[in-house]
Amino acid sequence: MRRYELLERITWTGACLKEAGSTAAPATLQDHSMQDIIARNGLETPEPLKAEVKGSVPPWLQGTLVRNGPGLFSVGNSEYNHWFDGLSLIHSFTFHNGEVTYRSKYLKSETYKSNTKADRIVVSEFGTMVYPDPCKNIFARTMTHFRNIVPNFTDNNLINIIRYGQDYYASSEVNYINQIDPLTLETVGRANYRNHIALNLATAHPHYDKDGNTFNMGTAIIGLGRPKYIIFKVPANASDKDPKKPALRKVQQICSVPFRSTLYPSYFHSFGMTENYIVFVEQPFKLDIVKLATAYFRGVNWGSCLKFDEKDSTFFHVINIKTGKAKSLRYHADALVVFHHINAYEEDDHVVFDIIAYKDSNLYDMFYLHNMTKETDNFIQTNKVFSPPVCQRFVLPLNVQKDSPKGTNLVTLTDTTAQAVMQDDGSIYCKPDTIFEGMELPGINYNFNARKYRYFYGSRLEWSPHPNKIAKVDIVTKTHVEWRQENCYPSEPVFVASPGAEEEDDGVILSSVVSSDPSVSPFLLILNAKTFEEVGRASIPVPVHIDLHGLFIPAKS
Repeated sequence: MRRYELLERITWTGACLKEAGSTAAPATLQDHSMQDIIARNGLETPEPLKAEVKGSVPPWLQGTLVRNGPGLFSVGNSEYNHWFDGLSLIHSFTFHNGEVTYRSKYLKSETYKSNTKADRIVVSEFGTMVYPDPCKNIFARTMTHFRNIVPNFTDNNLINIIRYGQDYYASSEVNYINQIDPLTLETVGRANYRNHIALNLATAHPHYDKDGNTFNMGTAIIGLGRPKYIIFKVPANASDKDPKKPALRKVQQICSVPFRSTLYPSYFHSFGMTENYIVFVEQPFKLDIVKLATAYFRGVNWGSCLKFDEKDSTFFHVINIKTGKAKSLRYHADALVVFHHINAYEEDDHVVFDIIAYKDSNLYDMFYLHNMTKETDNFIQTNKVFSPPVCQRFVLPLNVQKDSPKGTNLVTLTDTTAQAVMQDDGSIYCKPDTIFEGMELPGINYNFNARKYRYFYGSRLEWSPHPNKIAKVDIVTKTHVEWRQENCYPSEPVFVASPGAEEEDDGVILSSVVSSDPSVSPFLLILNAKTFEEVGRASIPVPVHIDLHGLFIPAKS
């Protein structure tokens, strides 16, 4: 169901704004070349290539950073319409004894195989609808049209790298995921969520607990019973030496949450998790099921089936991980759009969760390739209505009594201005505390996931199609520090903790950087997470594509 992917990439929009690019500088020759970098087809580097290290690589940094993103934007004479449609190109940086090696390979999905075999795009993506080859006979064309009544979505998993058990998968937001070998980047095989749990969609942003279990959410649209959102768990010991026994075979459903509106499920790209609860934001950014089912025949893409209802409310569901039961309290807020959660935790009978919020869903249109390849000045003029990302904190009081005073703030925490006000109908209206404006693609020290924390890292989004900064935000002081280099465009920052670290920001930040300056090779940036000063960089003597998300996998000791 690519339209979800669409949003994921939409999220990526804000995020991708960053990944694609630069700050609000005037259009230059370098800027023009950056437009070319965005939409050019990537190259595979299938064998490990040693990088040139300047500065140093911490000797304790041992493992592989695996990144995923769109890399192939045209096949034969056919081209994709949207940046989120490009075929997945996975790349990695492996750290061993102070050295760095690089490699990249296209995900050999069934979509990739079908397109390359036909030498044209034959599988629809969320922003590019494909119709039968006119050279096919009438029976083949008729069957293709019939299958698109209920489409079998692409398995072009270009968003993230996730772990189930000890198996690693390229993922997007559809029912298919493709297992990869994180060391060689070979595509091992494809798994279908629907063979193990009744899901049509699942996020590419799961959570992992301290025991290694994986928690995720998905949507069941077609199947037995009422359509619903599903929360599930894959145990840490779910992997098997037999590749024919995927980790998903041990999936456990935790609970389900019915849609508020059967024909208009909420889009969601991620969710929050505390020690005891799952936090699900049911937002008024919705998928129109009827439009989805008829999109092919109406000649529109799946992305057009997502709509933001600014007159609706946002609802927060708090679900106990152990019992699967949701809190009966009805938490709600004004309309917003969210793609990425930052973190969530519990404190003094409150659930605190931080998200990147938008006032509308205009991000998606920015990532059509005809927009992304505009000169900077024209891009800015065209997209003046862009709603910037805002880091917001919501606080949900858990122990609310029926006789709690109406119209008063029930939040008793002293380090936030977030409010939760009891309404006359017994619902709780939530107003957020603004932490910071202009950040996307957030990441934290994952050892502090589901715990009270102080710092997060992300892409600094000032007004420009191609932000070129990454930043560290101090939530307590609401200040930040930045890294930038002229004509350089860093990817989502990934935090790796130092061995035995006790302080939250004791570690390094990793980011893959490309440049529009032909004299600057792509490089892997290593920053001291505490000071945000450069520790070292590993330059790669081959082209590197702009990516979306990824995962650092520590070396086995």
